[in-house]
Amino acid sequence: MSSLSDTFRDEALELLQELEAALLELEESPADLTQIDRVFRVLHTLKGSGSLVGFDNVAGFCHEAETVFERVRSGERQVDQELVSLTLSAQDHLKGMILSEFGADKVDDELTAELVAAFQALLPFHEEEKNNVAQVILSDSKDQTTYRIRFRPDAGLFRQGVQPQFLLGELVQLGEAIVVAQLDAVPALDEIDPEECWLYWDILLTTDQDENAIRDVFIFVEDDCELFVQQIDDGSQLDQPEDYKRLGEILVERGDLTHEDLEKYLKEKKRLGETLVQEGAVKDGVVKSALAEQERVQSLRRERKAYDAMDSLRVKSDRLDKLVNLVGEMVTVQARLSQFANSRIDAELLSVAEEVERLTWDLRDQVLTIRMLPISGTFTRFKRLIRDLGAELGKDVILITEGGETELDKTVIDQLNDPLVHMVRNSISHGIESPGVRQAIGKPSKGRITLSAKHSGANVVLTVADDGAGLDVERIRAKAIEKGLVSEHAELTDREIYALIFEPGFSTAQEVTNVSGRGVGMDVVRQAIDALRGSIEVNSEAGKGTSFSLKLPLTLAIIDGLLIDIAADHYVLPLSAVEECIELTREESEQTHGRNLVKIRGEIVPYVRLRDEFKINGERPDIEQIVIVNIEGLRVGFVVDHVVGEHQTVIKNLGKMYQDVDGVSGATILGDGRVALILDLPQLAGRAEEYEKSLLH
Repeated sequence: MSSLSDTFRDEALELLQELEAALLELEESPADLTQIDRVFRVLHTLKGSGSLVGFDNVAGFCHEAETVFERVRSGERQVDQELVSLTLSAQDHLKGMILSEFGADKVDDELTAELVAAFQALLPFHEEEKNNVAQVILSDSKDQTTYRIRFRPDAGLFRQGVQPQFLLGELVQLGEAIVVAQLDAVPALDEIDPEECWLYWDILLTTDQDENAIRDVFIFVEDDCELFVQQIDDGSQLDQPEDYKRLGEILVERGDLTHEDLEKYLKEKKRLGETLVQEGAVKDGVVKSALAEQERVQSLRRERKAYDAMDSLRVKSDRLDKLVNLVGEMVTVQARLSQFANSRIDAELLSVAEEVERLTWDLRDQVLTIRMLPISGTFTRFKRLIRDLGAELGKDVILITEGGETELDKTVIDQLNDPLVHMVRNSISHGIESPGVRQAIGKPSKGRITLSAKHSGANVVLTVADDGAGLDVERIRAKAIEKGLVSEHAELTDREIYALIFEPGFSTAQEVTNVSGRGVGMDVVRQAIDALRGSIEVNSEAGKGTSFSLKLPLTLAIIDGLLIDIAADHYVLPLSAVEECIELTREESEQTHGRNLVKIRGEIVPYVRLRDEFKINGERPDIEQIVIVNIEGLRVGFVVDHVVGEHQTVIKNLGKMYQDVDGVSGATILGDGRVALILDLPQLAGRAEEYEKSLLH
């Protein structure tokens, strides 16, 4: 039971995220039937699953919200701001109710009662019973066939001693049935003949029996009735869309409506069912049976789709982390095996080493792929943040997302949430203007925040952009001078001024609020991105907006690196940043008169001598190697003694004592057991840039 509860918790939290996303979509498009169905399905699933694991309070709470959305689906109620806001509050409360079952703080019972009362207030005083719709569930519907049946007995059926309810009872024993009694032929009470049968029935039957078994039920009355049996779903799981036919198509197929009448009433641009009943084209019961058919087939197809998805396996992330660590150790051992095999003149050993290397690389790629998740889930969560924060600040803001299918390592995604929250909050608080100001300067009253993602080599570039006022360069500079971050006479480029917003304690807010003003937001962003071995670039244009571009590695576990030597020491450069390697002779070095510059195909490229940077003693070789890398669009060279070659790099942390060492982001173990440091290229390039500026001054 404990295992079942844990599974329910994980699935419920995912469903609550889906519920929030559907509600936010519904707020923008209140008539979107797809989103209405999506909300209803989530509430229905939560209710059923909660009841299954014994969380009756969760099931009961979901039932209240589900009842309201059932009326929305039937067209008896419209979606409005009140309903969306109430359901979003219920979504938050449901999360608390579920987590409280696992040791979190108990939820406020008074708030539970208030939310339940609010949902009930949206319903009529007397909930109408669907007394002409009966459902009997007897068997699993997987791989079964669904039939549409209409049984219309002759008026004199009773006089023959036949009772239709027994026939219907026998029919529902064949499988899962929905029976809708049609009342449109029943005359007024003063005209009715109690000895005649005025009813007829529409039945939806899902069964593993064939059509002959259905007709056998009515074999003794087949000459005294109209019997129509049609297969509408064959139980196939292949090439079937989840959506079923529209209401009008079903009515035309059953002969309850003509094509001409359907076209006529579709032009009304109202809900078709309501229009048909109001105009007297079909009776209410006929529409109800058609809607029941539509929902039944869609439900069956969703169930089969869910069944197909059951071949996926939910695994705790810590187990996956252990697997990645083991693969990392295997990569290290494989490197040792390859090094040993290359040192021996043994063709068979070398062949085995090459095969192990191939299998290890394939295993590494597969394991890392398992950890990859689309960024869309993270993007979706920000719709709620932007909605609520915009309302709090009196700003009308919409979220635009692009590239949600882009995949990132789960570890990276988990650590991205906080920095993205800070950037989005700053964009709304500092960037987006109020609706009145935007209209006054010729902008749309609704501000836009765009979250986008795209692949760039072995990295992913995430961009947070707004169409607000942009960064005020002079104001940032004045604030930096006031705090002593720069001197009053310092000459700074716009890019350098933008970098000041990441300094600890820096803020341009006029007053401290619960959203901004304390100067900790962008500092947190910088620290988080550095911890992910990423980089951040700021671009802004006055009056048009600001964008933050985060460049992040796809994974934090294993990377392709370039192994280089300096004296007796080994280092690794991330291969994704490397463009080319060229030679640097002693004569070429002396011709630059102390300036670390090299001319490559007509382009001047600055370089960093890693031997000098790390203060490594010893004589430099006559011919050194320059590794040219691209960092945020800038080409920089790193001078090394020798380039060994490509190396599969398992990243190891340096530990707390060495985690803040400049220019180093981690370490790896080589095949012979020695340790090689992994270089932080952006940091090293930044220090070289500062050194060049000092020479100019």
